[in-house]
Amino acid sequence: MRVVSCIATEHNLWLVLLAAFVCVSGGWITLNLLRRSEMTQGLQRGGWLFLTAVAAGSSVWCTHFIAMLAYEVQAPITFDPILTMASLLVAVAGSAVGSATVSLRSVRSAPEIGGAIIGLAIAAMHYTGMMAYRVDGIIEWNADYVIASIVLSTVLAAAALSQAIRRPWRYSPLIALLLFVLAVVTLHFTAMTALSVTPMATGSAATDPHVLEAMAIAVAGVGLLIVGTGVASYMIDERATRESIQKLQHMALNDLLTGLPNRGSFSEHLKQEMEQADGETKLAVIGIDLDRFKEINDLRGHKAGDQALKTIGRRLARLVKDGEFAARVGGDEFAAVKRFKRQNDLLDFVARLEKTMFEPIRIDDFETVTGASIGVAVYPDDGLDQERLVSNADLAMYRAKADIGRVVCFYESRMDEAARARHTLAQDLRRAVELDQLELHYQVQTSVRTGEACGYEVLLRWNHPERGQVPPAEFIPIAEESGTILSIGEWVLRTACAQAASWGKPYKIAVNLSPVQFAHADLARLVQDILQETGLAPNRLELEITESTIIADKSRTLHMLRRIKALGVTVAIDDFGTGYSSLDTLRSFPFDKIKLDRSFMSEVEGSVQAKAIVRAVLTLGRSLAIPVLAEGVETNHQLEILRVEGCDEAQGFFLGRPKPVGQIFLPDQTIGADFPASFSGRIPPVRVRRRSIA
Repeated sequence: MRVVSCIATEHNLWLVLLAAFVCVSGGWITLNLLRRSEMTQGLQRGGWLFLTAVAAGSSVWCTHFIAMLAYEVQAPITFDPILTMASLLVAVAGSAVGSATVSLRSVRSAPEIGGAIIGLAIAAMHYTGMMAYRVDGIIEWNADYVIASIVLSTVLAAAALSQAIRRPWRYSPLIALLLFVLAVVTLHFTAMTALSVTPMATGSAATDPHVLEAMAIAVAGVGLLIVGTGVASYMIDERATRESIQKLQHMALNDLLTGLPNRGSFSEHLKQEMEQADGETKLAVIGIDLDRFKEINDLRGHKAGDQALKTIGRRLARLVKDGEFAARVGGDEFAAVKRFKRQNDLLDFVARLEKTMFEPIRIDDFETVTGASIGVAVYPDDGLDQERLVSNADLAMYRAKADIGRVVCFYESRMDEAARARHTLAQDLRRAVELDQLELHYQVQTSVRTGEACGYEVLLRWNHPERGQVPPAEFIPIAEESGTILSIGEWVLRTACAQAASWGKPYKIAVNLSPVQFAHADLARLVQDILQETGLAPNRLELEITESTIIADKSRTLHMLRRIKALGVTVAIDDFGTGYSSLDTLRSFPFDKIKLDRSFMSEVEGSVQAKAIVRAVLTLGRSLAIPVLAEGVETNHQLEILRVEGCDEAQGFFLGRPKPVGQIFLPDQTIGADFPASFSGRIPPVRVRRRSIA
């Protein structure tokens, strides 16, 4: 009650309210500046701590000084200028030490300790200022109130900074401000209650209250100016931070080159549109892939490619209307979303997209048309989730790209699901080697004249965990398209050589090579390394290639084959008689063997033309001194024809089916060793009179 009485009866209430306003303003900016310092590091944090100390010290000092001027005593009063300035420095320095302590992240109770230091600094400032207070009278102090004022200031300031930094509740910032103001106010007025002044009759006139009010207003103005400086700094930084965040958000959600939304923004927009779609409204997802963008990069460089993408980006940005959205999702791929109720609206949008993609693009003195393939999938007809919808649009787009005569394709489940299954199979194939799903089978190659085994062709088998045995005709083209053939081909070559090296007899093995292996690998070095690693003699390895492999890059392929032959490895031309079958190929490179394609053997018994071709190839082989092996021998009659015409070797189901390495019949292999079990013993070599096929 004495404190309340002191405020009500011994102070100018207008000046008390002015002091309170300065205190609240200063406390608000102090806590905000302190909070901002917690979000920074290094020199930037030091700058914010300095502003915090100045704002806190000056606002507390101004509050104290205005409240001192509000204290009404019937005696002349003056202020010692040195001690008055010293009290200001004490407030600023103490606030600086307290704020720095709060920023010590390694100390768990740093906010409370820093707040207590600020509370002690407020008390030290007040009593230093009271030492500067000169009055014509006798001054007495009540020690209990002095101690109480210091304790209140310290405890309340510690609680204020704890709330400001830790923020345990929703209203913690407001609670922190209230506690900080109470720390200043209770300190001052409790300390003033401890003071009693007995005026002395010196004859001097009391200080004019108007002068004191003018001084108080001046001090308040200076204090508010300092507080305003802190507010301005805070607002400038807040705006700069907000602009930086907005810029970062724009960079995160937009493509830097074209300015269009990026993949993340596209996904978010599609998600929102799908959530808002109702029974009447449908949603189209459109995939767009440029057709001739690579040509621009190859012919004019990446700078020209970037200019083309920028031009397309600007055109798409101008193209879209309400309910439409376009984005660049990567490389030369774009995507669009269209909300529609009528099919004609979708068709109009797709037509506008097609027109835009086929408009000429001017790059310096060069004009080109990129063109595009467009795929469309509709929600909810073609998919109920975002991933499925985008995937179906991509499948439709790939179908459009594969069809030269079409630019736009809508998703069709029957056609595109086959492509999806092919894509899934390609993904499974990438892990086949790692998961030990691949296996080598061996098919015997037999001498037609003696019936003895000459070697084995290595055939790859894939044991899919769900689909079982996947035919090579199905997965080999997929492996070549996806590039997986490189790792698979290396595995086949290494495994076959290692297995053959462990056999008791030095049979030869024939390994097929893909054209992709010639285009993307140093094949000769790989073969050499594998032979050294497995210990297989080079003359036991035969590599089979098709003529299409040579045609792709004749000079490079022939150079590679010569390097392989230099290792001691033999080379056979496979599937001869189909495709190009150029005599120039046989002239340019001395193959060690010609493999006659199986298609001729399937017709040789009933087709005069097939017989003539077989005879011609065998004659060619004898003329060039190149052995000929006939594939696909399935009957005794076919084998008899080959014997009559002087074929060197043969392979086929009649002679032996492909088997795993553990099941092949190695010792004394002859014709018929793999013939059905109903035949007892070994079928003797077939002997027939040499006669003309005709």
